[in-house]
Amino acid sequence: MTIDQTNSVGTDGIPEALQEHEQWICWRIKDRDGKATKVPIVPGTGEYASATDHETWRPFDEALEYLEDGDAAGIGFVFTEEDPFVGIDLDDCRDPETGSPSTDAREIIVELGSFTEISPSGTGYHVIVSGSLPGDRSRRGSVEMYETARFFTVTGDHIDATPDRVRERSASLEAVYNEYIAETESSAEPGQQTLDADHDSDGDVNTGTSSQQPTHEDEELLEKARSASNGEKFDRLWRGSTTGYDSQSEADMALCCLLAFWTGGDAARVDRLFRQSGLIRGKWDDVHYSDGSTYGEKTVERAIANTDDVYDPSSGEETDQRKPRDGPTSTEQTVGGTDGARAAYLAEKNQLLSERVSDLEATLEEKNERIEELEADNWVLRERLDACEDQLEELDQQSEFETDAETGGEDDSIWNRARQFVRYGE
Repeated sequence: MTIDQTNSVGTDGIPEALQEHEQWICWRIKDRDGKATKVPIVPGTGEYASATDHETWRPFDEALEYLEDGDAAGIGFVFTEEDPFVGIDLDDCRDPETGSPSTDAREIIVELGSFTEISPSGTGYHVIVSGSLPGDRSRRGSVEMYETARFFTVTGDHIDATPDRVRERSASLEAVYNEYIAETESSAEPGQQTLDADHDSDGDVNTGTSSQQPTHEDEELLEKARSASNGEKFDRLWRGSTTGYDSQSEADMALCCLLAFWTGGDAARVDRLFRQSGLIRGKWDDVHYSDGSTYGEKTVERAIANTDDVYDPSSGEETDQRKPRDGPTSTEQTVGGTDGARAAYLAEKNQLLSERVSDLEATLEEKNERIEELEADNWVLRERLDACEDQLEELDQQSEFETDAETGGEDDSIWNRARQFVRYGE
């Protein structure tokens, strides 16, 4: 089957089932280290949006209007636990010139049999179905599946050979998941996944996947980390276990602290290695901060800041030789330990809470200003009402005078008194 693009981008190509949910954002392109990244923004304000903060989402019409005004590069739909949708993102599987899909992409699209569109780059597809993921994994190779806390860019560039609405496809979804996503013997080891390097998925913002195989130097470094006194802990985190931590964020920080030690505080290398670990998840590249920084960038930054001494490869020893980093140190901190990770995690939470408080204070100030404006408007309206009542009274008096003149003044005073009684009860 040849899958061709037939519908132009627009409202007509987007299923009404998606439009009905107020889970829409817009996005812009931002350059990060020479790589184009889709940054989610709030329709109408242009502030940074988040796939985990419903207050930054808007109705479909508002997102579309903001896009049509030229203030965004595109729109996106946020998947949540409350909605029934699952998004399947197929990357680098379509020839943009011929419109032909790869063999795997064709089989997946046919098997799922639900709404399918062409991605913004023209080199991939988005399939949206109704159902639930049958497992915890969300990606392998060029196939990704998400059902919550992520957003898909939506083009409305519908594939004519597929349904124009979202269909319930639980059985088909499970079959595709088991074949293309579920862990197999060949995909069980971290760092062995064949994922797109520096991947900025058309379906969501930077999934954080990487096809870079560990270099020889990286393999040696990882082996040293596993052989160190805390090697068991390192290996457990590297494989994706969060046992012993209150949240995955704490586990992320703990592994980054360990990697910061072994890499000598090299942020780029910490990031590259972390992306090969079992802890990597889509959140890594989500924008979480008002300055546009991603969760991963801040985690690496804080891990390095909380790591006081680092591995010294010049020692020639196979054990973890340490040397102090430049700047203030703390002899009480265990590098990469739970205490350091906990402190960094709490610092991050404190930062997020501080930003939230600032936002609430700003909102309160805006509301107070609005109240003052309404009170001022109310005062002006009352003044106008009083003026109108005065004018009406003058008109009544003038009308009475003219009536008296027409009926002969005092000679008709009885009639005037009768009219006064009817009108005023006097």
